[in-house]
Amino acid sequence: MTDIDLSTARTDAEWLARLDELGDELGAFTPLGAHHAAFYADGDDTLVVSFETVAECRATGPEHKPLGLLVAQANGWSNLSVIARAPRWFRDTEVLDFFDAQIDEGFFESFKRVLFYGAGMSGYAACAFSLTAPGATVLAIAPHATLDPKIAPWERRFKWARRLDFRSRFGFAPDMLDGSRNAFVLYDPSQRADSMHATLFRRPFVHLLRTPRLYAPTQEALARMDLLAPMIELAATGHLNGQKAAALLRTRQTDQGYLHALTRKMARSGRPTLTAIAARHALALARPKAKHKQAEPVA
Repeated sequence: MTDIDLSTARTDAEWLARLDELGDELGAFTPLGAHHAAFYADGDDTLVVSFETVAECRATGPEHKPLGLLVAQANGWSNLSVIARAPRWFRDTEVLDFFDAQIDEGFFESFKRVLFYGAGMSGYAACAFSLTAPGATVLAIAPHATLDPKIAPWERRFKWARRLDFRSRFGFAPDMLDGSRNAFVLYDPSQRADSMHATLFRRPFVHLLRTPRLYAPTQEALARMDLLAPMIELAATGHLNGQKAAALLRTRQTDQGYLHALTRKMARSGRPTLTAIAARHALALARPKAKHKQAEPVA
């Protein structure tokens, strides 16, 4: 058991330095230029390839580890976490070269099952780089297809990033899914830009899973409801489908964050009856349950 504690790191640089030490113990740590790094932890023949940011990792549970690593360790799997220090959509040359090298070395061929996971910007990367592991499964939460203004002129959220190169290697994420076994794209249809990106991923083997009315960014809402890890596990083992995703999402009916957001939404839309129902449900969940006094044995 390692003694390296990522949770007490005071800065991003210190956190990365400790992740480097952890890589020495568990597998490997490779800096990829100034803005990215690759962390590998050895396990069995199932590999979870996760794309995450330093900020996301440092906000993931008390251990401050990459989510992909946490899920992999819980199941005895291997993990390759590609970590971003800056929002550059993993388009730096060093990242592209790293994945080209994995193809040349046949790295992914040594695993029986491979899952690529990411959300938003990282969801873009999970789809784009899945091309390097034919037969892999992909789980992408609200992924961006591209920021190329000629393909997605309606994407106005990341104006500065439109200058990045999305036309060279691993550029247009939907086309990079062609070698995957299965791809699952989760998105909230109430989020206009996310929905438009999702339509670009439409392929016969891509499952577009709607996560409607989350009233928060999709990854944030799923994380709050503790649904990300179960979904990653289902996808990695080949058991994820639309029915199971829907069953997991039904847990939002008992999530106070979702219910409070729903109450505010109903109130703004002028629907007092639905507002009252949602508010009562949220209050009922927040109210502590009465404890039953344990009966004492009769003398």
